[in-house]
Amino acid sequence: MCEVCGCGDTRRISIDVHTSLLESNDREAAHLRHHFVEDGVLALNLMGSPGSGKTALVEATARELAGRWRLAAVSGDLATALDAERLERVGVFALPITTGSACHLDAAMVHHALHDERLAREVEAADVFFIENVGNLVCPAIYDLGQAANVVVLSVTEGVDKPLKYPVMFHKADLVVLTKIDLLPHLPGVRLAELRANLARVTPTAAVLEVSATTGAGVAEFRQWLERAKPPRTEQRSRL
Repeated sequence: MCEVCGCGDTRRISIDVHTSLLESNDREAAHLRHHFVEDGVLALNLMGSPGSGKTALVEATARELAGRWRLAAVSGDLATALDAERLERVGVFALPITTGSACHLDAAMVHHALHDERLAREVEAADVFFIENVGNLVCPAIYDLGQAANVVVLSVTEGVDKPLKYPVMFHKADLVVLTKIDLLPHLPGVRLAELRANLARVTPTAAVLEVSATTGAGVAEFRQWLERAKPPRTEQRSRL
């Protein structure tokens, strides 16, 4: 059970309140979004299950861009900095956000990470800021992080039923990236047509891309999606 939001605790009961429990988070997220937009930074909330390929997607994107864009990231994980270290090795300035027992990032965690002067400078100068969320298909969808778009990473190895089982996550997606497509020949029970049909049932407006970080297939299409989503850079810059 997540000690932050209490998910999974059957002893907790819901009560009606006049003020949203997420009001503080939403204020923090609005503050972050203002600065991201003002600085012309494309901030993305990158969500998906553990092992779905979130970090691999950013690594492949960095290789595809080959230094033409400046990339920054924070990587949320319960206990390690391993993902941030992987991104550093491909030229992405990245810092970990170690959550302990929290199963998601919130806006305060992201804002606190940006108190690091090095990260703040990199994000202000970045073209894309990847907020790699904790591996989870439930709680991360609830928390606004000031992002311009939600990108959900779904590996084909997870099966075709995940959009139906976790509709809130996919309902909030602006883009769904189907990863590990190079493994499809080894997954006789997984049909892309069925997976896409299930996605269309819960998120009919989200774009869908098919990617293999291993072979590079589809990575150029993801880069093109980033180019279309990226806001214009303005002369005026702000400090987060």
